[in-house]
Amino acid sequence: MSRVEPREASPDEPEPPEPGAPARRDAATRPASPGATPVDGDPVKGEPGDGEPVDGTPLASSSAGAGAGDDDPAPGGGGSGPRAAGAVPVAVAGAPPGTVAAATPEAAPGAGAATLPGGGPGGAPDGGLPRGPGGPRGLGKPGPGRAPGSGTRRPSPVRRREAWIGLAFVAPMLVLFLVFRFGPTLGAAFLSLTDYRLSGEWDFIGAANYTRLLQDDLFWESLGVTAVYTALYVPMTVLLALGTAVLLHRTLWLRGFFRGLFFLPYVTSIVLAAVIWKWIYEVEDGLLNAALGVLGTGPVDFLGDESLVLPSIAAASAWKGFGYSMLILLAGLQSIPREVSEAATIDGASAWQRFRWVTLPLLRPVLFFVLVIEAIQAFQVFDAMYVMTAGGPVRASYSLVYFLYDSGFKFFDFGYASAVGLVLFLVVLVFSLIQRRLIGREED
Repeated sequence: MSRVEPREASPDEPEPPEPGAPARRDAATRPASPGATPVDGDPVKGEPGDGEPVDGTPLASSSAGAGAGDDDPAPGGGGSGPRAAGAVPVAVAGAPPGTVAAATPEAAPGAGAATLPGGGPGGAPDGGLPRGPGGPRGLGKPGPGRAPGSGTRRPSPVRRREAWIGLAFVAPMLVLFLVFRFGPTLGAAFLSLTDYRLSGEWDFIGAANYTRLLQDDLFWESLGVTAVYTALYVPMTVLLALGTAVLLHRTLWLRGFFRGLFFLPYVTSIVLAAVIWKWIYEVEDGLLNAALGVLGTGPVDFLGDESLVLPSIAAASAWKGFGYSMLILLAGLQSIPREVSEAATIDGASAWQRFRWVTLPLLRPVLFFVLVIEAIQAFQVFDAMYVMTAGGPVRASYSLVYFLYDSGFKFFDFGYASAVGLVLFLVVLVFSLIQRRLIGREED
């Protein structure tokens, strides 16, 4: 391939630099990355023309199109001849679109990155991420506009000191939580492996208490009673709380008054509530049977009938505890954007369709929390059964916690009672995980 001879410069053009001297470059000139596609256009005034030497290397005019051959003439380039090896076109700021100037990779070190169509600074194919020795920006040296080490910023001493101060304030409560929460749990787990007596003496017996528990018919009976009570109490409480929350959410008049009125039973003592409901369920002098007598229906023994005792206790407990869930669900309803319901109304959705397909899906996290809390409370039922029925009739209301109470504080079998408590903990945990699997999953 023949070498292109430099043409003579016109009087208006600057003199080419001496061989070996650094090329004079305009501040707006940017070197392009090798291999960038040339663009048609005339040489920029003030820059070396086609064939003018830069750093002692003569350059050929830029050819039109990436696939032009070495001997193709450059249309509009002001010169012809083969393209010099290493010569790349560069764009000039302020020049018309498609105007480029030829330069070699040995251009002035202070020149910035070129801007070419279809690429970023320096003609980078990744949209403007210059590549350093280590690859793309972020994998090697930091690129322009990014401070070194900005990806792994270390916290300042002030922030670390504030974090330690906050931890110091929280530490007392954290220690109390660990001692009075995890301490008794670990103690009960150890106690369930022993034969602990009231005198303080104990013998390590391993898993004997659990083996005995699996063979105890009374344990399985109390577990069944607890499961039935939970199946009655949780839906009853959640539906009552959800319905009340929806009504309060739609009510604008005296909303605060009704909210406090419905929440009042929750702050009432469970023993006092059980005594009141025991009087309501009385066969002879009970308020409910008196109302049934007016309607011409005979008296019903709500607490003496084996088939009615658990629904009766569940109804009383639901009246007592639905206020807390109502407030939680009401807060969840108020957090739903009104624009979503308005958009569904504009689309023609009915009230039930808006509630089923808009409100309930958005209320799922709050509903999951309420279900878990109410299920835990249902598995731990004891006070209402102890006051209203004392476990009767014929142990039809003998819950698992009631069985734990009798084992530990009536028969003083503390190791066995601790095993019952650990089994109850595992049952609640499994039930909560099932609820999480069914309705508590986060939306994609």
